[in-house]
Amino acid sequence: MKPVEIAKGIYCLPAIDWNIRDFHGYSVYKGSTYNAYLILDEKVTLIDAVKKEFADDLIKGISQIIDPKKIDCVISNHTEMDHSGGLSRVMHRIGEDKPLYCSKMGHKNLSKHFQQKFNYHPVENGGELNIGNRTLSFMETRMLHWPDSMFTYAKEDRILFASDAFGQHYASLERFDDEVGDEIMPHARKYFANILLPYAPLILKLVAKVKEIGLALDLLCPDHGIIWRKDPSKIINAYVEWSEQKPKRKALVIYDTMWHSTEAMAEAIVESLGDEGVDAKPLKLRASHRSDIITEVLDAGAIIIGSPTLNNGLFPTVSDFLTYMKGLKPQNKVAAAFGSYGWSGEAVKLINQELEAAGFKVIDPGVRINYVPDEESLEACRELGKKIAQALPA
Repeated sequence: MKPVEIAKGIYCLPAIDWNIRDFHGYSVYKGSTYNAYLILDEKVTLIDAVKKEFADDLIKGISQIIDPKKIDCVISNHTEMDHSGGLSRVMHRIGEDKPLYCSKMGHKNLSKHFQQKFNYHPVENGGELNIGNRTLSFMETRMLHWPDSMFTYAKEDRILFASDAFGQHYASLERFDDEVGDEIMPHARKYFANILLPYAPLILKLVAKVKEIGLALDLLCPDHGIIWRKDPSKIINAYVEWSEQKPKRKALVIYDTMWHSTEAMAEAIVESLGDEGVDAKPLKLRASHRSDIITEVLDAGAIIIGSPTLNNGLFPTVSDFLTYMKGLKPQNKVAAAFGSYGWSGEAVKLINQELEAAGFKVIDPGVRINYVPDEESLEACRELGKKIAQALPA
């Protein structure tokens, strides 16, 4: 895609990945975009690179604006390979002796990623770089979402280059929020839930710090997806809301089934929750991608997990989901388990162990049903639904 001038002398260089559908286990059915940014000043500055496969596209985009060899310095806000994979190719093209600014952890990471000895300039948190008529300041954002992550702020232009924060996996010819409209928010929410949720406490501290120093924003530029120009505060406020993880009167019944017995139990629990005024959703793991389920988990007050017992253990999709969810560390939720079994029945106990290890409040030992649930068994499931409903906010 052609470069887009987002402010006088500042360009977005998007590499649009139309065909990607999986981002290390996260479903990206709308593709993705890797954004680099070019600032024309006395020192021409490139902020971030792109995925390795798009490095030549980035160089081509730069060439439509300026001879790449006229770039004076490069800033790497984040060393993950979808942003640094093309860095070696770019540095080779512009001159490997050009200064490469990054955080101290970024220096460590990039040195391990690449064999070349680039001209690294590790920066301090709060450090500044004068590039002529502009001053760029660096804000360390450790673990948002890698140890090396940082933001770069163009003071005079009131533009924040926010690396992997505030982005979306979204492929589009449009570059700005006001061009896409409200359609972008579900993608931003999914991005937060599947990438940044574990760091919610750090996000709240960062936003508080930004407000404290009175950081003015006209443009908020992430490395994925669209740029926020109409109302940057919209996505910032959404991050605060998502980070607070205030539970709603909402329950997710997440399950898989072999011969429909666990499925019948799930349906009984959902029906009971609905009768109690709870927004209840059944989510079968082989019919819903785990990253979409996690997006629903974000504001749910209760998580109920169901699994048949297979080979004295959990059904594989259930085990996979519990592992994925545990790593994302959702908070402020009650939980319970259920499942059918043939001759051993360990699944419910194993689910409870995983839920407790993940920090959930397990409010019931769970419901175990041998083979096909009869009416009495389904009534036990309904009672579990009622108990969960009582534990949710009114």
